[in-house]
Amino acid sequence: MPPKKAASKRKAVSSDDEPEQAQSSKKAKTTASTVNAQPTNKVLPVTITFPPRVPGTLRLATWNICGLATSQKKGFKYYVEAEDPDILVLTETKVNGIPADPALKARFPHSYWAISDKKTYSGAAILSKHKPISVTQTLPGHPDPTAVKGRIVTLEFENSYVIGTYVVNAGTDLKTLDAKKIWNNHFEAYIRDLDKKKPVIWTGDLNVAPTEMDLTNAKKNWNKTAGYTEAETTSFKHILNPPEGVEANKFVDIWRRHHPTDKHYTYFSYRFNCRAKGIGWRLDMFVVSERIAERVKMCEIRDEIYGASDHCPLVMEIEGAL
Repeated sequence: MPPKKAASKRKAVSSDDEPEQAQSSKKAKTTASTVNAQPTNKVLPVTITFPPRVPGTLRLATWNICGLATSQKKGFKYYVEAEDPDILVLTETKVNGIPADPALKARFPHSYWAISDKKTYSGAAILSKHKPISVTQTLPGHPDPTAVKGRIVTLEFENSYVIGTYVVNAGTDLKTLDAKKIWNNHFEAYIRDLDKKKPVIWTGDLNVAPTEMDLTNAKKNWNKTAGYTEAETTSFKHILNPPEGVEANKFVDIWRRHHPTDKHYTYFSYRFNCRAKGIGWRLDMFVVSERIAERVKMCEIRDEIYGASDHCPLVMEIEGAL
C-alpha cells in the first residue's frame, strides 16, 4: 500500500495492514475531547516522565511502532528510557534483520526478533531484561509458515508464557478475512494449549476492536472494516470466554477490566486528522489468563506518546515473577 498523506505537512508512513476509519459524524467531533480525553499532540515529547511503578511489580509494555527506523527518528528512545519496562513488545517493526542498537541491547540483554520474508513488512519482537526458558516464533498447525513469520514471538518463563503478536489483518474490503480466520482458528488452539501448562500473558497489536466501545464509529464499520467484523470479534470473545462444549480456561482483557466504561484508543489513522478529532481504535491489548488477572495492578494507554507512530503504547504492571 503506498504511503498516505498525513493531516499535518509531514508524510505518514502507512501501516501495512491497519484498519481504515470512517469519517466521524459532527457529534463525534464535538464530543471527542470530553469522551475520549485524548491529548492531540502530534510529536513525541522529548522529556517524558511516568509515575513510579507499583512496588513489587514487573512492568510490561507493548507498542506498534509503525517501523523501527522511522520511529527512531521521531523519539522512540525517549519513550523507552522513560518507561524502562522489564519486557517491551514491539509490533510492526518492519526490520529486515536484527537491529544493531547498542542502547537497546544494553537495556534488554535478551531480545528476539520475528522478521518477515517480505521486505519492510510486519515484524514483531520481544525485548526482555529476564532470560526466558525457551523461545518460539511459530504458530503450531498453521498451514502457511510464511504468513506466520514476523508475526509472533513466545517466551516461556518459569511461571508463565508471554506471547507477542502482530496479528494478521483482514485487509481493505476484507480481502484477507479468510486468512485472518485461519490465523484465529490456530491461535485460539495455541493459547489454550499453553494455558493448560502455565498462565499466559498475550499482548501486542491484536488487530481487533472487541466491542462497540473500542472504536469511534462502530455502526459504520461493523462487518465492513478490518478489525470489526463478526468473525473477528467472535474469535476474540471465544478466547476470553470459551463457548459451550470447549473445555478451556477464561482470559481477561485487562485494560478493559481496569477501565470498564472508558472510550480510549491506541490507534489513530494519520488520515482525516483522526487524532485531533478523537477518531480511534483500541487494537493494542494485554490479555491474561483469568487466574493471574488479580496480580495486575495497573494497565494504562500512554496517550501522550504519540508522534513516533500512529499507535500509542500500552503498559501493564503485574505482581510476582514471570
